[in-house]
Amino acid sequence: MPHHPATPPHAPQLLDRLDATALDALAGGVVFSDAELTDVDLAGQRAKDVAFEGCALTRVELAGARVDDLRLRDCVVRASNLANLRARRAALRSVAFERCRITGVILQQARLEDVSFAGCRIDLASFGGARLERVGFSDCQLMQSDFLEARLDSVTFTDCDLSGVDIREAVLRRCELRRSTLADLVGVERLRGAALEWEDVVALADVWAAALGIAVLDRD
Repeated sequence: MPHHPATPPHAPQLLDRLDATALDALAGGVVFSDAELTDVDLAGQRAKDVAFEGCALTRVELAGARVDDLRLRDCVVRASNLANLRARRAALRSVAFERCRITGVILQQARLEDVSFAGCRIDLASFGGARLERVGFSDCQLMQSDFLEARLDSVTFTDCDLSGVDIREAVLRRCELRRSTLADLVGVERLRGAALEWEDVVALADVWAAALGIAVLDRD
């Protein structure tokens, strides 16, 4: 079966000059545009329908916040803490996450387009029912995260730890996994539609056999 290479995500488009914005707390229905937010503490905040457009967020604290229907477009998020952020139905487009802690994030029913994650910790996260298109994970830790019933198109995992990741009922199209750890992957049969390097295919021989119901004989 021919493999069609994944399409890489487009980079965020930021303005050359960003105006600093003072932000004490999130407020529903607010749009923050062309702002640079640095060392802002929003941990535990509750809001809905908040948007960031053309923003650079550095060392922003969003741990434990709940922001349903969150929207980010043309943003860069650096060295920020999004652990246990609940952002159901979020819409992320042209966003780059760099060296962020995203443990336990809930992005169920979210839509991610042209999004990149580099050097991020995204373990115990939930992408259940989400749609990911042109999304790249590089040097990320995704242990025990789930993509239950998610749709992944042109999603790449490079040098990532996917140990214990759950992809049951997920649909993968033009996805690529390179030099990534796949131990204890749940729903391995859903990798149909993905491309792996030959070494990874061989290393998972016992997993493929189990998924196909093939018994492995001992040597005489």
